[in-house]
Amino acid sequence: MGLRLFNTLSRSIQEFKPLKGNTVRLYSCGPTVYDYSHIGNFRSFLFIDLLKRYLLFSGYDVIHITNLTDVDDRIIKRCAGEGISLSELTQKYRDAFFKDIETLSVLPSTHYPAATDHILEMQEMIKILVEKGFAYSTEDGSVFFKISSFPEYGNLSRIDATRLSRTARMLNDQYEKEQIRDFALWKGWKEEDGDIYWDSPWGRGRPGWHIECSAMSMKFLGEEFDIHCGGIDLIFPHHENEIAQTVCATGKRFANLWLHCEHLLVDGAKMSKSLGNYYTLRDLVKEGVSSQTIRYFLITTNYRQKINLTFKHLETAAKSLERLQDFRRRLEVIVGEGSQEGKDHHPAVIDQFCKAMDDDLNISEAMAAVFKWLRDVNRRLDAGQIFPEEAKDILVTVRKLDSVIGVIFNEEVYLSKRDRALIQERESARQVKDWKRADEIRKYFLKKRIRLEDTSHGTVVKYLSSSQFNPKSDIEV
Repeated sequence: MGLRLFNTLSRSIQEFKPLKGNTVRLYSCGPTVYDYSHIGNFRSFLFIDLLKRYLLFSGYDVIHITNLTDVDDRIIKRCAGEGISLSELTQKYRDAFFKDIETLSVLPSTHYPAATDHILEMQEMIKILVEKGFAYSTEDGSVFFKISSFPEYGNLSRIDATRLSRTARMLNDQYEKEQIRDFALWKGWKEEDGDIYWDSPWGRGRPGWHIECSAMSMKFLGEEFDIHCGGIDLIFPHHENEIAQTVCATGKRFANLWLHCEHLLVDGAKMSKSLGNYYTLRDLVKEGVSSQTIRYFLITTNYRQKINLTFKHLETAAKSLERLQDFRRRLEVIVGEGSQEGKDHHPAVIDQFCKAMDDDLNISEAMAAVFKWLRDVNRRLDAGQIFPEEAKDILVTVRKLDSVIGVIFNEEVYLSKRDRALIQERESARQVKDWKRADEIRKYFLKKRIRLEDTSHGTVVKYLSSSQFNPKSDIEV
């Protein structure tokens, strides 16, 4: 059996097969670029990254589209409040998003289409819906999708569409789970929108949030594609509305498989600024948590389970990550300075890893197999039973596994030429028993939150998080 995934639409595990050949066409909802993405957003982005990495690992080609929402109610409100242009606001947070995903070692998508670059495609889709009788315009120049015209509405979210009032409409992009309303495809211009508008057959205005993803996914992936991803909070209304408008416009099924990841909690509660438990990636890094620890923490719980972020859990993740990276370092020391090219063999750990990942991306079981293998190899390393040629082969396996998890070879200690020279000087000082100079260099690095560990295999360089760093004991003693 191959890869099996849980389809939100059918509420069942299904064997995955691409619709066309060996190419997977994947769409994921990206950020709304009006603020820094919070850590809950990255739970979703990293789940998608893990999925894509495993698809690539399994031999598929992947075309991945991630949209950028650069016009909606929140963006317009913030532009007005700060007195800046749409492009000025959104470019700042687009840049921040790309910096953040690079920091977290997220593989880049094939394309990142922005909503404002595809207004004409959205208008064309709205025209089709109006012509087919699935949408209607109003006196203020808005266009709404008529939910009552689509009997399958609610199949994804299991919401009861019979509660829809015939005259109820929802103009806002964001609304509560129980508010079933005809939703806006196009929003007529209002005075508070200022100069943020586009001309259309219905007058000045802008697209609704939901039509953006439908139009852009079809442009880059076609009317039917393999997988649509996002957080569980997008099931209703966003993804439900996407299905309705797209199926009605094309007569096709749209996405073949719907995957959604569960919420991230912080200290057991929903993340909220009012509760003081709201974090961006940048907030956690300022607290001394390495970005690779954050990545490891967010990917190593199955995507359909809630994950609870606490600093204790992050510390546990940091220790697990350290074990993986220490294992790699031990092998590299044995291999030495020469070529690290080993044979691409297929040890049992690869089979065990794949068996777990094929079971709806069961990353917890997959990592359990990795750590069991790591313990077995470490015992042989301790006994001096592994020599350079075999170490090279083991490193090939480590690289294959890391092509999926993306943390073992991503070091976060960046050393200047001067720093590297100082490490070499310290090695020389220790050899001639100049302990004073060796300790001066050690303390220099500790002030930079870098620990030099002396091992039988040489000096190991490690970055210290806040929980590991104690200036009084580490530097003053």
